[in-house]
Amino acid sequence: MRLLISLLLLVSQTVFAIPQIQHWQTSNGANVYFVAAPDLPMLDVEVVFDAGSARDGNKSGLSMMTNGLLKEGAANLSADQLAEKLDDVGAKISASVGNDMASVKLRSLTQPSLLEPALDLFELVLTEPSFDANSFERLRQQSIISLKYQQQSPSSIVKRAFYGAVFDNHPYAQLSNGTIKTINALKLSDLKQFYKRYYLANNATISIVGALNRKAAENLANQIVNKLPNGNLPAPLPEVAALTKGKTIEINHPSTQTKILIGQPGVARGVHDYFALYVGNYILGGSGLVSHLAEEVREKRGLAYSAYSYFIPLKVAGPFIAGVGTSNTTVDQALSVMKNTIRKFRKTGPTKKELKVAKQGITGGFPLKIKSNSDIIGYLSVIGFYKLPLDYLHKFNQNVDSVTVEMIKTAFQQRLDLDKMVTVMVGKRS
Repeated sequence: MRLLISLLLLVSQTVFAIPQIQHWQTSNGANVYFVAAPDLPMLDVEVVFDAGSARDGNKSGLSMMTNGLLKEGAANLSADQLAEKLDDVGAKISASVGNDMASVKLRSLTQPSLLEPALDLFELVLTEPSFDANSFERLRQQSIISLKYQQQSPSSIVKRAFYGAVFDNHPYAQLSNGTIKTINALKLSDLKQFYKRYYLANNATISIVGALNRKAAENLANQIVNKLPNGNLPAPLPEVAALTKGKTIEINHPSTQTKILIGQPGVARGVHDYFALYVGNYILGGSGLVSHLAEEVREKRGLAYSAYSYFIPLKVAGPFIAGVGTSNTTVDQALSVMKNTIRKFRKTGPTKKELKVAKQGITGGFPLKIKSNSDIIGYLSVIGFYKLPLDYLHKFNQNVDSVTVEMIKTAFQQRLDLDKMVTVMVGKRS
């Protein structure tokens, strides 16, 4: 029996190999993070820029529109021609924007006859976007249609109001998709200027995961950003101001349920107590139906299908959010239960048994979070962009296991103030 257990442990350790991260800079200053993954003939590349919605200024939606237009034509290729050439080699280019980052991704096979043209196209998208006027107007109209739809969505309404109330005049108050007014006001020249200001080689972080060796990865990184210029790095974002008092916002909406978000500014990436907050929140509201919030709101009282909470760490303090959707007739009860549950958890923390179960759930599930190339590249970009330690993945489970009940209590008591929470409700009150 002991021999069998030893063999099983050996097999599991062999299957679950923590990715080895290599890091260097290109000749023109881009930071590169690379993981060799030789098992599949695939390559994933992500280039992120400090060009998220926090850089929009008074032109909310500018970063999203700029980033979205990159893959709508490059050099002398139209959007259709670019898409056709990518299809011919089985490659895919995608783009996205968040509060801090603007991202452009490539996925391709590593067979040279397919990879080389895919990389050429990716390089064109990054370095020679055409900024076609017709494509710009088409994207603008698509964005406006989406925003009009969101005006009828309680989930979208509550999120926009919540971020505005929590962050006030800070750049994080703006959502990346902008508003109908700001999108309508954008000009093509605004996008070109934004691209020229932020899409710089020394403002780029390149993540590479795939069946390549180090030399090939170096050549690839140099190729895709070789034509990007250097420039002045963006100024640091201002710190997020702490809330001085609680605030409640009620928005009437003709829906059968009321969406509720409560929260406040949370933490930045890399804070010393991140893992205490991460593990603690897993128990409070981050582990689905077995969390405290789900137990109190759903299981004991049947007030909602789900209740949840999470921290979003960013360059500076991102939000702590707890949320629920409940019947219009049970809004006050659901809100009271949520606040009382958070208040109790902040005071007492979890039990030792709950902490043990949480650690087992987190560390046991960690291999699934880094099982694919696309999973790994997401971690690489976060590690690179936020300058986290290169051994972050190796020490993840160790950091989780080191968390104690007292660490969780201390972290939650220092980071959360229940008397200074923003509460936003969107629905039709009884």
